[in-house]
Amino acid sequence: MLRIISYNVNGIRSAISKGFIEWIAAEKPDIVCLQETKAQPEDVPMLELEALGYVHHWHSAEKKGYSGVATFSKVKPERVVIGCGLAPYDREGRILRTDFGDWTLLNCYFPSGTTGDVRQSFKMQFLEDFLLWINELKKERPRLIVVGDYNIAHREIDIHDPKGNKKSSGFLPEEREWMTRWFESGFTDAFRHVNPEKVEYSWWSFRAGSRGNNKGWRIDYQSVTDNLAPHIVSARQLNEVVHSDHCPVLLEIDL
Repeated sequence: MLRIISYNVNGIRSAISKGFIEWIAAEKPDIVCLQETKAQPEDVPMLELEALGYVHHWHSAEKKGYSGVATFSKVKPERVVIGCGLAPYDREGRILRTDFGDWTLLNCYFPSGTTGDVRQSFKMQFLEDFLLWINELKKERPRLIVVGDYNIAHREIDIHDPKGNKKSSGFLPEEREWMTRWFESGFTDAFRHVNPEKVEYSWWSFRAGSRGNNKGWRIDYQSVTDNLAPHIVSARQLNEVVHSDHCPVLLEIDL
């Protein structure tokens, strides 16, 4: 059984200073997908993670201290593809592909639209381009796992205050509609597959004690192609783990 953790660390160096490596050593996941690393690999002390048996691959943003993804795995991937070939997104370090045998893992950091209309438009364009790109990739690699920070809460059950947030980026009708299309295009929401009615969140605002009061959003997802859904063993949010404003999400799958 594979244990895959996806985690928006909101700065890997910050997470390391809060005990991230010690936590990984205790948790022993097979694969760790990080989003929002906010670092170039040469700026991060990797010897301890390498000592734990992980190989690591990075897709950092051109802009220092911004965005970026990294994938750590106990098994060396057979193929690594950095980016999706679309310059606006690849400049921001948003997609990292690793192939293992007959299945492919995509570690993704979707854009946020919270800073205003320009970025919201960028986000919506990314969503459309990403879906087209994935549909092409699926023809070549039909067994996909797509983990990461999607920056969208799909349904009302996935957000603490759906009525108060219906005009908030991350819960806009057009974003939620895209998520519905995504899950109708041949993907299964792993967490909802095994927990149809469970309320768990993966992100909390730093404001007003949101985390302590569990006023959160579920915006970090593990999507698997429908052909992998029967292999899902468990999926959950590791709410007790605190190195970031997100918590890690764990997928256990028998491949």
